[in-house]
Amino acid sequence: MERVTIITGGGRGIGRATALRLARDGHDIAFSYLSDDAAAEATAAEVRDLGRRCVPVRMDTTDEADVDRLFDTAIGELGGLSGLVNNAGVTGPLTRLVDADVADIRRVVDVNVIGYLLCCRRAAKELTARGGGAIVNVSSGAATLGSPNDYVHYAGAKAAVDSITIGLSRELGPAGIRVNSVQAGLIRTRIHADMGDPERADKRGALLALGRAGEPEEIAAAIAWLLSDEASYTTGAVLRVAGGL
Repeated sequence: MERVTIITGGGRGIGRATALRLARDGHDIAFSYLSDDAAAEATAAEVRDLGRRCVPVRMDTTDEADVDRLFDTAIGELGGLSGLVNNAGVTGPLTRLVDADVADIRRVVDVNVIGYLLCCRRAAKELTARGGGAIVNVSSGAATLGSPNDYVHYAGAKAAVDSITIGLSRELGPAGIRVNSVQAGLIRTRIHADMGDPERADKRGALLALGRAGEPEEIAAAIAWLLSDEASYTTGAVLRVAGGL
């Protein structure tokens, strides 16, 4: 069967690495991005260079109409959906909760929880009609550590992602839909610069059991496995890929 996968936040970082890995594995890709047109077009070109179809869609995952537009565009241009990678996420600035701006807190929860729920909701409808498929939610090691003094609100949002994953795996299993999450650790992406500390991944990664930060491709490999037939008996799993974090 044709494999058509939607990736949210696919223009950069883990999303880009996942798009390229899945393209190599034979998936056609539709991905969302929020604002970086140049990065999105570059990623789409790389996917096409690998011989797969690719559709970038500029949208906001917290907007229900935008989510429907993403799925409608993907299905209209690529065909029936086989998988979803919920990856779009924000952390907000590094800060203690008492100093966090309420608008930042709301945005973190909206993107990492509401956005994931909206995309899972639409994917569940499409995959049920298709007779099965797979959803992978990108979570974070922060979900179990709480991330004091950094972003407790983000950690809480990612803990919610893991809870959603487990609940949906049981809700959707009878429809042949597998739902898993990947708890990413300290990965070298631009998100650290966006939160105010460009060197954060390398500084903290050096203290881990493996002695380094991770690469986006290492998270992409885990996502690809969870979407593959090799993971056919895996659902409700929370897979930590975090170098010993």
